[in-house]
Amino acid sequence: MENRRPLIAGNWKMFKTSPEAVETARQLVKLVAMTTDIDVMIAPPFTALAQVSDVVRGSCVSLGAQNLFWEAQGAFTGAISPAMLVSVGCKYVIIGHSERRQYFNETDETVNKRIKAAFDNDLIPVMCVGESEKERESKNTFSVLDKQLKKGLEDFSADNLKRLVIAYEPVWAIGTGKTATSEQAQEVHRFLRSVLEKSFGNTLAKSIRILYGGSVKPNNIAELMAMPDVDGALVGGASLDPETFSKIVHFKE
Repeated sequence: MENRRPLIAGNWKMFKTSPEAVETARQLVKLVAMTTDIDVMIAPPFTALAQVSDVVRGSCVSLGAQNLFWEAQGAFTGAISPAMLVSVGCKYVIIGHSERRQYFNETDETVNKRIKAAFDNDLIPVMCVGESEKERESKNTFSVLDKQLKKGLEDFSADNLKRLVIAYEPVWAIGTGKTATSEQAQEVHRFLRSVLEKSFGNTLAKSIRILYGGSVKPNNIAELMAMPDVDGALVGGASLDPETFSKIVHFKE
């Protein structure tokens, strides 16, 4: 890992009421209090962001959101603007998660607009890419990822993308208990880095953090993190329990 600071991110998805989120965040802040060499982020539901923000303020845990809309404001019922996220203390935002693509018709084009909106508001976008089981079985993994990355980052320059985080989440491994082997993860991460290098140059490709997401657990995180191109994890189910998530954060111990 080329001096890339690891990032362990928890995506709470559609779990936890505000009181539950606050309690989980309180416990987590205590459990990871001594963490200095790893970035930690949690993304609660929108309804809990403001309260969780109060809990994590001043700790080593950063706040993230699960999505944003690309317009600054307007008649977009049900949407959340970048400025709204910033105003409650968000530092990160997850963009293009496979569930958003699957259930809410998000596309590479809308991912591109969201990433731009995130950067315009000083939010760090965590851009998700990944292939389905069918795409992997038909040997299309690399062509799918190549398109997602290039379309999602169209019209950006290397200079724009310095703070970008990419999360590779094989759709067939999300919440299924199946995990890509550490070798499979490394192969894809190396490929993603090579696409970045061709498009934006070696310096950016070496500095961007690429996370792995898909059934990450305390018992497989160390093996994944030992891979040279795996810079962290986007954790779903295992991030809902503060004890379990803190074990993932403390993978070196």
